Order: sequence, then structure tokens, then C-alpha cells
Amino acid sequence: MQELQPRITPNANRQNDVLWHVDTHGVATLTLNRTDKHNAFDACMIDLLIHRLDYLALRTDVRCLVLRGSGKHFSSGADLNWMKSMASSTRKQNLDDATNLARLMHTLDSFPQPTVAVVQGSAFGGALGLICCCDIAIAADDTQFCLSEVKLGLVPATIAPYVMRAMGNRQARRYILSAEMLSAKNAEKFGIVHEVHKLEKVDDATDALIDSLLLNSPDAMRKAKALCHQCHQNPIDADLIHYTSQLIADVRVSPQGQDGLQAYLEKQTPSWVTKP
Repeated sequence: MQELQPRITPNANRQNDVLWHVDTHGVATLTLNRTDKHNAFDACMIDLLIHRLDYLALRTDVRCLVLRGSGKHFSSGADLNWMKSMASSTRKQNLDDATNLARLMHTLDSFPQPTVAVVQGSAFGGALGLICCCDIAIAADDTQFCLSEVKLGLVPATIAPYVMRAMGNRQARRYILSAEMLSAKNAEKFGIVHEVHKLEKVDDATDALIDSLLLNSPDAMRKAKALCHQCHQNPIDADLIHYTSQLIADVRVSPQGQDGLQAYLEKQTPSWVTKP
């Protein structure tokens, strides 16, 4: 993919629109934090997300990333004032703006470690792109989802590749064209989310998932995620067979591969698991 650069440096006065934290176990959390706007995103918030993701991707202590929304809603999608400003902008300005949103989706999709979206309330428009770019998604049972762009005379262009990959072509075509509301149950059925829980149980389910991820080799998860991308994007041909054969050979002789196999055979705990 062509390298996409952020359009601007994030506004210093808007830094709290996207909160970030890395705990002692290496669990990074990014939180959309414009509760007065139902976490709707605009150009500044997109830039903040890109910069936070780029920074966290370089940190060797990060084991996984959780994406959340503050307040009642995960995200209502695009900020209406931002959309209004882009409607009066030039095509070149709109292209730059769209390119930056595309870069956000690509940056989240290619984040090196596992990513988990935790969703509640509403997830409209571009918010579905963020969810579908994450490796795993957990939703509260009263969450509502909607690919609402066509109601506004627009199309979900930059998020469509990720939404269609998650939902499959047949279902995605219906909901992109109809802009119907999707329940959490149907979002799970159609592959947008993996698990649906009562709102009060979502944090417990997220914690259990994170605990499971922390038992796994960080290097193996990073390589397994890259493997998933390679297998999805390429045909099963000589090149892919060569890639997968080389990968497993390299992993078997890697430090964490050796450590994990030895620990398993000796019924010991591998070095990456934090002991209580």
C-alpha cells in the first residue's frame, strides 16, 4: 500500500479527545473521549488516533490494544460540523481528508499486536470501520450499528474494504445499500462483532479475553497476525506456500518458539507469562 501521511499535527488543545494508557502487563488502551459529541470523529480526532497508534506500535512492551469509547456510545461516526466543512471544501481538500481516514483504517488494521474493540451504545458510519479493523470485537447487547452514509447522500468508501471483509460481500451489500439499523445480535451473526454480552458483563468478558491473550507469545501473536494478512491477501500458490514454510521454520528456532516448546514439554510456564 502507498505510504499515507497524516495531514496535520494533532491540535494541542484536543489531546484529551483520544486518551491512551499502557498498564504494567502491556495492555494498551485507546479511548475515544468526545462524550459531548457521542465520540464522533473529525480531522483532528483522526490525526490523534493515527499518532497514538503509530507510537504504540513502536513500543516493544505492548502486548495488545483495546479500543473503547467513553460514555454511553462507542461512536456516532463522523462529526456533523466536520462533514459540513468538507462539503464546502475543494475536491483536493476532500481527497486529502479521505486519504487520512484511509490511513487511520490501515494503521489500525495493520497494528502489530492483537486489537480488541469494546462497543456500546451506538456505532454508526465510520465507527464500523474501526470495529472491523480490529482483530476481535465485543459488544453490549443493546448496541445499535448502522452503515448510514447513503441516507446522507454519501458512501462508506474508505471503510468498505474492511466492512466487506468482516461481513462478507452478500450481507455487506444489503446494509451498505439499505442503511438499516443492525442489532448487536445481527452484528454478531454477520461478523461485525465476535461476542455480545449484557452491558454490565462486557468488562468481565473483555478482561477474560485479555487474560487469554497475555498467555500467548508476543512474538508469535505478531507473526500470526502478519500470517493472517498474507493468507487473506494472496492466492494459495508457490509463493504463499514458500512464505508459510519459511515462517514456521523461523519461528521454531526463534527464542520465544524455543522457550514455548520447552516450557510445554517440561510443563513449565513460558517466560512471557507474568507470574502472580
